[in-house]
Amino acid sequence: MFDWIHILQEYKQKYEPVTLVTVTKVLGSAPCVVGSRMIVVNADKVHGTVGGGKMEFQVIDKALDVLFANQTEVVEYILGPEYEQCCGGKVELLIEPMNKLPELFLFGAGHIGVEISNLLVGTPFQVNLIDSRKDWFAKLALAPEVKTKEVQVEDFKTFSDVVRWGDNCYVLVLTHDHTIDFDIIAMAIPKKTKYLGLIGSKTKAVRFNNMLINEMEIAEGMKNVVCPIGLKIGGSTPKEIAISVVAELLQVHYSDTNK
Repeated sequence: MFDWIHILQEYKQKYEPVTLVTVTKVLGSAPCVVGSRMIVVNADKVHGTVGGGKMEFQVIDKALDVLFANQTEVVEYILGPEYEQCCGGKVELLIEPMNKLPELFLFGAGHIGVEISNLLVGTPFQVNLIDSRKDWFAKLALAPEVKTKEVQVEDFKTFSDVVRWGDNCYVLVLTHDHTIDFDIIAMAIPKKTKYLGLIGSKTKAVRFNNMLINEMEIAEGMKNVVCPIGLKIGGSTPKEIAISVVAELLQVHYSDTNK
């Protein structure tokens, strides 16, 4: 029996994106039944089947498109000459991208960082809250869904090991020390992220930009860094600022999934 749940769990633990294909409707004769499933990893690696033949090859291609677009689709195929079958039936499939949810790495567990982390519970974001202050997390009121990691200040210089870089990676920098902020931003710029944000004023952004270009020889400077962060909805309390930042993160995430 095809243990698709166990296989999906294995890919989830590895943070490896895959596509789950499920047969949701069969009308007439078809080489599959409702509930048939297939997991598409890439063009050469597939688990399970939705009937085989030319239709399945086309479904695999479609599944890879869905994975790239990160958007669930429902498709149907009429099994005639086009798919080199004479069944004459119709198959409807649900194609879902898996393990492509956004993951936030938030550096700085201050008032705003804690509010952002708690507000994101119940959204698609997986939150990793990171801080360098010893035993800092013990006194914070954090939702159990928030993952935390304490590192030493000097370890921030090699913080890239903490982050899973890629298309679904969001990084927010709002530590208690501007020097640490700068170090993290300088190291994050060359990495692959969906969103890289820094808390601060326009003045801070200009100063960091000049330092990146003149001292670090990073030609792009702050070009791809969001600073200040958050939508301009008003408010200055930690919770209000956090709400504006969470709104911006969700806007970035859904701007692609809703296309």
